[in-house]
Amino acid sequence: MELKSSEWAGRQAPSLDDFEVLATAALETLPQPFRDLCKDVRCYVADFGEDDVLDELGIESEFDLMGLFTGVGMTDEGITPTGRMPNTVYLYRRPILDYWAEHEETLGAVVTHVLIHEMGHHFGFSDEDMEALEEQAAREARP
Repeated sequence: MELKSSEWAGRQAPSLDDFEVLATAALETLPQPFRDLCKDVRCYVADFGEDDVLDELGIESEFDLMGLFTGVGMTDEGITPTGRMPNTVYLYRRPILDYWAEHEETLGAVVTHVLIHEMGHHFGFSDEDMEALEEQAAREARP
């Protein structure tokens, strides 16, 4: 669907709340049993990663981090001390919007890609595993 110039003129960039809706929709399109395995991983949306996170990762530009998994991945579960913080995925709105503006993908596809990539860290998936999961999610999301 192509928008007319008059339709674009009144549009604003998606808000943090809009991104949460996109992330929720992306989670709901994940294939089973992956979706059930992700149910305890929290997902938050922020404009950018925190400065201390960027520094720790050696990232110079706040636009270079679209998402982040924090916590203990399933491959490390056996060595986890009790009382740890919950596993969390952060999606960073401004870098995602920047990436979206430069590529020919839908915003929903970019959010889904980042979400799957970050969730994949929880499971210890390879990049190939994550690509296959994205392709499966896209096939199952088609009407």
